[in-house]
Amino acid sequence: MTTISDPHVPTVSAEPIEPQLLGKDASRSRLAVVVGVGLTLFAVLNATAAIYLYRGINDLRTVEGRLEELGAFEQRIVARLDTVNNGFQSRFERLDSQLQGNFNEINGSISRLEQNPPSARDDSSTSTAEPVVVTSTVADASSDNSDVAAEPAAVETPRPIKRRSAAPPGPNPAYQRTETPDGKVYYRKIN
Repeated sequence: MTTISDPHVPTVSAEPIEPQLLGKDASRSRLAVVVGVGLTLFAVLNATAAIYLYRGINDLRTVEGRLEELGAFEQRIVARLDTVNNGFQSRFERLDSQLQGNFNEINGSISRLEQNPPSARDDSSTSTAEPVVVTSTVADASSDNSDVAAEPAAVETPRPIKRRSAAPPGPNPAYQRTETPDGKVYYRKIN
């Protein structure tokens, strides 16, 4: 590129028209202060984040410790439930065997009664003792801990059915009737 210069034309200088507000030393010190403040803020933020991270890790360790204790607690509960379950199961088995023995005795008594005709039984009733008829319940069988063979022959007799003498009164419209599955009846006032 060719430049033509005229010696009579004044030359343009590259200096700014406005005067400098700060000198080079002042701008350097100002830049140093800004950088220092920025680095200080960065260090404070890092320290704060480290503290929260440390607290979070400690809380996590505490929770893990509690979860391990919870697992041990669960194992103790399961062991106790198994113990209780075994106890109930053994009671049910003992009750079942007692009931089975009672049913076998009842069946044996019934078969003996069926084998002896009524006429022969009437003739021999004066010389032999009649069998004992005992009413028993499941609660009696469960409370008795003796052997089945030691018990006398028991025959269950059906209990008479109780008849209701009168029908219940009609429902009151001010009350709501609620019957639970176990047969209980509740009345609640309707507002």
